[in-house]
Amino acid sequence: MSETPSHDHPTTAPSVRLALPSEAAAVAAVQRRAWQRDPVLSAVAGEVDLDAATTAWERAILAPPMAHFRVLVAVQPTPENPRRQIVCGFSAFGPSDDPDADDDDILVAEFAVDPPAEGFGHDGRLLNAIADTARADGYHRLTWWLTSTDDHLRAWLEETGWAPDGAHRELSTHDDGVRLKQVRLHTGL
Repeated sequence: MSETPSHDHPTTAPSVRLALPSEAAAVAAVQRRAWQRDPVLSAVAGEVDLDAATTAWERAILAPPMAHFRVLVAVQPTPENPRRQIVCGFSAFGPSDDPDADDDDILVAEFAVDPPAEGFGHDGRLLNAIADTARADGYHRLTWWLTSTDDHLRAWLEETGWAPDGAHRELSTHDDGVRLKQVRLHTGL
């Protein structure tokens, strides 16, 4: 298991780029830590097997499930060695598979910033990189399913131009498990 990185004093400019297969474990760890902070997802975060999650992320990075599927990472150099970068956040996105999606819709499937790295602008850099990448690939609309209780993320997205499109759904982890209510937001590119 990887340690929680320290993000107290960035020494050089953080950035966003495509994830490397060697960063799959860091992506899985960031995802788990972010889920542990979410009141709804924390119930399933402990069930996540980090080895299995690492394998799944490595597969998604090496052999994406579809064309134009991307895994981006927000990285920051370490204070001890500016040439060594640590993963501070990530996003996975690709063509939307929603039944009502148009051919030019991209779905943000995963988005997380490591809790200790919050407040350093990684979320904004990731969001801009998603939009830039989707636009370069010829897409015109981004969509994102949010937990209906995630008022913080929803407010931030709405401040950046996103709005609800009226779609909602409910997911379950098991037959008798956690039920996850979601609303969909969208924005034009």
